[in-house]
Amino acid sequence: MKFKHTFNVFVDNFSVTYKQLLYRLVITAVSGIILYFGLSPLIRTLLPELNWLLENVREFILSLLNGNLESMAGFREEIVSTYHELLRLFSEKTTQVVLSGLLLLLVYVVANWFAALGNYAAASVINDKMSLRSNAPFFGTLIKNLKSACIYAAIYVPLSILYDMIIGAGMFFFIFFLLNSFLPFLVCIFLFVLIIIISIAVKMTFTADFLPSVIRGKAKYGAALKYTFSRKNKGTFSVLSNFLVIGLIIIGLNVAAFICTLGTGLLITVPASYLILISFEFVNYYDREEIKYFVDKNTIIKPAKEHALTREEFFRGEDD
Repeated sequence: MKFKHTFNVFVDNFSVTYKQLLYRLVITAVSGIILYFGLSPLIRTLLPELNWLLENVREFILSLLNGNLESMAGFREEIVSTYHELLRLFSEKTTQVVLSGLLLLLVYVVANWFAALGNYAAASVINDKMSLRSNAPFFGTLIKNLKSACIYAAIYVPLSILYDMIIGAGMFFFIFFLLNSFLPFLVCIFLFVLIIIISIAVKMTFTADFLPSVIRGKAKYGAALKYTFSRKNKGTFSVLSNFLVIGLIIIGLNVAAFICTLGTGLLITVPASYLILISFEFVNYYDREEIKYFVDKNTIIKPAKEHALTREEFFRGEDD
């Protein structure tokens, strides 16, 4: 039922997708301009090898889509050769690579910071719609909750980036292992994608309740952080499996949008992906806390045992 309710909540708040699109386009454009001028010298050095690698990847995808498995036999050797050439160039230009890496990290951190502010605003809009049927404006909500959103970003973004860096380092060595293993190339691709999906699902599972507990539960940030990591007997495996399935669906939608629409469909599917994840987080939180909520203007989801308001919640006006 959570999938059905998540989809209904997502559709009910679909207009937020366009606000997220505009907001993320600005972040992407500014980040892209900074990276273009900052990384151009290094990119020009690596361009021949990068072009060769991308060409091999393109040929691999085309062969896979056409079902021509025989022509993929030589792809491993080509990719391994290009991979080792890139490593050689990195070792020769260590200073330039380090400085470019620091710039990339800085832009990545700042971009994620602003993206987290947008996610906070989108989550607040969704929560208002689920609890009160209120059509809160996205940018007005962002400005109104800017202080709280900044605190959320200051906590979530460093933890998220630290996790991503650990996983990224692990995947770097895993790629090296796969490229030098005797496993079939398709099996290597399968394992690589599988581990990435599992890694993302694990992160989402243990941070899923953070934002809802702050926005809907009005918890302090320390208490919310403790709450989201304390999942004893609270359906951790169920949440993880749901995120795995949702992750697969999102990847499928984005890949299909990229292939079938020559990339233009990503303008909708990428911001919509974040909205789907936020919708699931709030549906999961409302269900777990046994709070009734709207999935559309005519449908209210009521738990078997409704959450009883405490005296403090009643006087705060928290009508469940």
